[in-house]
Amino acid sequence: MTSLGRPIIIGVAGGTGSGKTTVAHRVLERVGWSRIAFIQHDSYYYDAANLPPEERARLNFDHPDSLETPLLVEHLKRLRSGRSVDIPVYDFRSHTRTQQTRHITPEPVILVEGILIFAERSLRELFDVKIYVDTDPDIRFIRRLTRDIQERGRSLDSVVHQYLTTVRPMHLEFVEPSKRHADVIIPEGGHNTVALEMVASRVQALLEAAA
Repeated sequence: MTSLGRPIIIGVAGGTGSGKTTVAHRVLERVGWSRIAFIQHDSYYYDAANLPPEERARLNFDHPDSLETPLLVEHLKRLRSGRSVDIPVYDFRSHTRTQQTRHITPEPVILVEGILIFAERSLRELFDVKIYVDTDPDIRFIRRLTRDIQERGRSLDSVVHQYLTTVRPMHLEFVEPSKRHADVIIPEGGHNTVALEMVASRVQALLEAAA
């Protein structure tokens, strides 16, 4: 526990390919994985197993309604009260939840990462620290293109089509406006070593104060 008498909950948001996962991992490496419970909002995508594959590919995965946010809220509240949770494991190739879950135990720091976590008021109210990773759109698109082709088995045409029809419009409607809720904005994502050092040092100081 921390000086607050409960875990510190930190949110790291930003557009697709902004480097928010890199920022989260830098904090984890600096502070120590054993003291942080790391949760990704992406794990909470609704299961699309009831739909044919061609319909799954047409779903809007960048709208807040595509994620089971109430379950994440419930899990964060359980962790904050000192109870463990089992979070879903999502398969991005098939757009389905697997039969597996990931067991998360309460730690002094709970780190939550996702593109839409600041767009949801129910989530924002749980965060003690809100960090937004801000990166130029062209860089973000190149990173997403590379990731989806190499890691998720997508074609070039499908990635471009999805970006133009849902990713970019949803970013402008939900993600970019949510930046105003951030306590800290980190330009250039994981390449901003000064900002990363400041954030990691702050988290570590909070932990040491509670020791």
